[in-house]
Amino acid sequence: MDLKKYTQEFGYNFKLAYPIILAMLGHTVVGIVDNIMVGKIGATELAAASLANSFIFIALSVGVGFSTAITPLIAASDTENDTVKGRNIFINGVFLCTLLGLILFALLFFLKPFIDLMNQPADVTQMAKPFLDVVALSLIPLVMYQGFKQFADGKSQTKYSMHATIIANLVNVLFNYLLIYGVWIFPEMGMMGAAYGTLISRIAMLVYFIVVMYRLDIFTPYLKNISLKEINLKTSKYIASIGIPSSMQSLFEVALFTGAVWISGMLGTTSQAANQIALSMASMTFMFASGLSVAGMIRVGNQKGLKDYVKMETVAKSIMLMTFILYSGFALFFMIFHNYIPLLFLNNNDPNQLVMNQQVIEIAGKLLLIAAIFQISDGIQVTALGALRGLQDVNLPMVITFISYWVIGFPLCIYLALYTPLKAEGIWYGLLGGLTVAAIFSYLRFNFMAKKYINNNIKI
Repeated sequence: MDLKKYTQEFGYNFKLAYPIILAMLGHTVVGIVDNIMVGKIGATELAAASLANSFIFIALSVGVGFSTAITPLIAASDTENDTVKGRNIFINGVFLCTLLGLILFALLFFLKPFIDLMNQPADVTQMAKPFLDVVALSLIPLVMYQGFKQFADGKSQTKYSMHATIIANLVNVLFNYLLIYGVWIFPEMGMMGAAYGTLISRIAMLVYFIVVMYRLDIFTPYLKNISLKEINLKTSKYIASIGIPSSMQSLFEVALFTGAVWISGMLGTTSQAANQIALSMASMTFMFASGLSVAGMIRVGNQKGLKDYVKMETVAKSIMLMTFILYSGFALFFMIFHNYIPLLFLNNNDPNQLVMNQQVIEIAGKLLLIAAIFQISDGIQVTALGALRGLQDVNLPMVITFISYWVIGFPLCIYLALYTPLKAEGIWYGLLGGLTVAAIFSYLRFNFMAKKYINNNIKI
């Protein structure tokens, strides 16, 4: 392998990806800040937030996954200099994201009673319900924002979403503090304050991004004199044909992790809190691969538009190589600090929670050791899927993710956690198995498709 042809792409990959990574980290940091601030109240509150957020993550995966269909379509139209096509995709894409945000909120609101059927601790369940209502409402502005963001990403204008999420995090921390503890004129709301902080921050993020787009000349041809008449069934169906399989790919993975949260809840409050700590850290590092995945989607989409298929293969594999190197570093970090990271999430000064906290720390430390390895597989599979989305190849990858996570991964989680002494560790070994299978077959699928493009030199 000629590594130089891949490593020389690292600079441009990083330039394109780092704003996306920071933006995605911003989304995750909102959840991590909520977990840290709620965790300081108590382990039960942390478990309740974890349970509520497990539903949110499922819905969010559908919304974000669907919105990614916009990026490769815009990237291809951008290299073709087809503004009319790009405007059509943008307007219909944002409309579909808005509609999807409303549907996801309604589903979560009306399906909330199912929490009672999940064999979770009663006090955790009761705390989770009102928290879920408020954070579910925040999905409407968030999925709308994703429509605008994915359009801007397709235009290679990735820095504005970074700015938006920085603002969102500052707003989230401020209102969490004011509303959790009842500072100044604000009521003391406990863990519910974190839910309202999330809602306010996501509204602020959407408003900021729309204002910025209207002020930039590069977006003017797409935003000027928008009419509802431009929403049409043909374009919407075309976007949905890519967006629905893409959303299913995301759903299958996030639902796997959500299932892990539910299984850990069946093992008890300490296992659920420990699982949430490990999941928070793994989610944070996952955002680096997600950002690189979007960069791969953009670059592959651009090269597809230019019909330079050799370059297309090179840039995609350079991003996968970057991901492997980066995640090897994260694995080392997790291994070194696995006993110290859990301390960030718990209040160790409260003697009433000392015994429970020690149990959480012990379990979380073991889970972080497994997460150190599995995140390498996770990184490779998501960047490979990003490259495939850039090719607009989404149907077979959807099948690959379903088999990997729900035929292999989740059954392993259940068996190892509930029927062996591994308990919470068994959940994460199951995750490792599913993600590794997904990584191998997603890479093989991209390699096959790239060779097919190169050998035929035709638009498939």
